[in-house]
Amino acid sequence: MKGLVLVAGKGTRLRPITHTLPKHMIPLVGKPMMQYSIEHLIKAGVRDIGIVVGYLRDKIMEYFGDGSMFGANFEYIIQEPQRGIAHAISVSREYIGDEPFVVYLGDNILREGISKFKKEFEASDYDALILLAYTRDPTRFGVAKFKDGKVVRLVEKPKKPPSNYALVGVYFFREIVFEAIKHLKPSWRGELEITDTIQWLIDHGYMVKHHIINGWWKDTGKPRDLLEALYLLLDTIEENINGEIDENAEVFGRVHIGAGTRIHGDTIIRGPVYIGRNCEIGPGTFIGPYTSIENNVRISGGEILSSLIMNNAYIELGDDTRIIDSIIGTNAVVKRNKSRKRGTRLILGETSIVEL
Repeated sequence: MKGLVLVAGKGTRLRPITHTLPKHMIPLVGKPMMQYSIEHLIKAGVRDIGIVVGYLRDKIMEYFGDGSMFGANFEYIIQEPQRGIAHAISVSREYIGDEPFVVYLGDNILREGISKFKKEFEASDYDALILLAYTRDPTRFGVAKFKDGKVVRLVEKPKKPPSNYALVGVYFFREIVFEAIKHLKPSWRGELEITDTIQWLIDHGYMVKHHIINGWWKDTGKPRDLLEALYLLLDTIEENINGEIDENAEVFGRVHIGAGTRIHGDTIIRGPVYIGRNCEIGPGTFIGPYTSIENNVRISGGEILSSLIMNNAYIELGDDTRIIDSIIGTNAVVKRNKSRKRGTRLILGETSIVEL
């Protein structure tokens, strides 16, 4: 079985961060978000993986290379222009050949992985296997309608959802899916929709099996979704201290501190917190629960809670300044300028400079 990881999109809803960085390369707890999908594929035994790229593709290709460092074989497939998930599958036709394959959207994260679903699909005669998850806001997704325990219809972003069960961004297919895509017409969004693809299979009598997943699932399309995915991932980390902690600094709970990082005096770290390599935290700093600080970050003063701080950021805060629910981009600079007590919420792109 081959795999396809789809990472061609521009991530416009995550601007300004995605002006200079592909959405799928945003780091979450020490690795680019798309690496989670790749690791799930490899853990399931899928070693031949096509990565469908488009926007800022050089940054993805340079980081992941040929896949050898992951024990896999990567091939890059260019999708230009980006016209939807089904279109991304169609441009991968030559790479897939006649093998069964699994599609994994690079901005989706599943806690439980895909190993058991891959085994079931390989042992079955299903033409497609789709995963569904309960969501409180089905209007944002492709949504399933059920009859007698089977999926009979899929509706893309419905105004009146037929259920609360949305398509998860993982799909298993056999070769017939390429025939289905040939019959599609662009939707109102100008895209070839995956919901229409699966609907064609259902309407023409092909066997489409579904599973409702038990663990959490996050689509990271918007800043709030990205932070929620971060919080879920931080719930899974274990204590791992490789850096240096000054005698009068305090570290509580599940905290990861990378090699070369120093936690200066009069600093409190309260987990779950991830801190990467070669960081300087403190003095006089509070890092609160559900915060991920990537590599080469310098933070002094103030409080940071429930936030993502990306590589090489520099943050200098006053004692009464608090940053909450924020995303601070690569190389961003945040400096204290004026004394005022309030929580500050920020979404900053690469090389941003902010004075508070």
